[in-house]
Amino acid sequence: MPTDQAAEFLALHAGPGFVLPNAWDAGSARILEQVGFPAIATTSAGIAWSYGVPDGEGLSLDMMLEHVARIVAAVDVPVTADLEAGYGDTPEEVGRTVARAVELGVVGGNIEDAAKGGLFGIDEGADRLVAARAAAPRGTFVLNARTDAYFAGTTGDPFAETVARAERYVEAGADCIFVPGVNDEDTIRRLAAAIPAPLNIVAGLASNIIDASTLFSLGVKRVSVGGGLARAALSVVERAGRELLESGTLGFLDGAIGYADMQRRFGG
Repeated sequence: MPTDQAAEFLALHAGPGFVLPNAWDAGSARILEQVGFPAIATTSAGIAWSYGVPDGEGLSLDMMLEHVARIVAAVDVPVTADLEAGYGDTPEEVGRTVARAVELGVVGGNIEDAAKGGLFGIDEGADRLVAARAAAPRGTFVLNARTDAYFAGTTGDPFAETVARAERYVEAGADCIFVPGVNDEDTIRRLAAAIPAPLNIVAGLASNIIDASTLFSLGVKRVSVGGGLARAALSVVERAGRELLESGTLGFLDGAIGYADMQRRFGG
């Protein structure tokens, strides 16, 4: 089944474009599957926040993979995992991380080329992807190489840096290139034309919010939302908590799914 799902997931990248929602637990994954999405991604940010810690490998690899495993087990659609920078200092450790994710039934994953110290050198970033590809051959795993020249910053031209890294990462085995932090349509259009692989843009992360249909018109093939859904859900919790504390009213329940309907969504 994972190989079949990997082929299904990879095929989505050849179409006109698709939206990939990011779940942070088994419950949110089940809801998103029932809405009708053909595949689901995890969000490292949402998972970290569910544990009460910040994003950025704030959880151990064991804890993250345990959470990802619950998401995979909860749904029948392909799941791709946010593996951050690979949870390792060396390419070999990145390869082991990917191998462990594959064992859980994950059929794709993001690998970042930056850590707390900033961007990795382009050679190091490529070597880490080579190790990831070796751990999960083509056809079994959709490797999404994230480059953070815009998000983490670079001393040079971020467009040129992004394209150069994308070209190296595709040579290293990446199936898709993920560029967060870009928030203007012209740059996105130029990136989609210059990068020799499907382009993944995260919607709602930058200050200038561009909707999915517009991103598809610019040449983007894969639109994800990162921690956006988790942020929205936790924002509702915060507003509801303030309402309860300050006025004791229950206006936050207006439009909420009823208990019986929610039970049915989870098979109860």
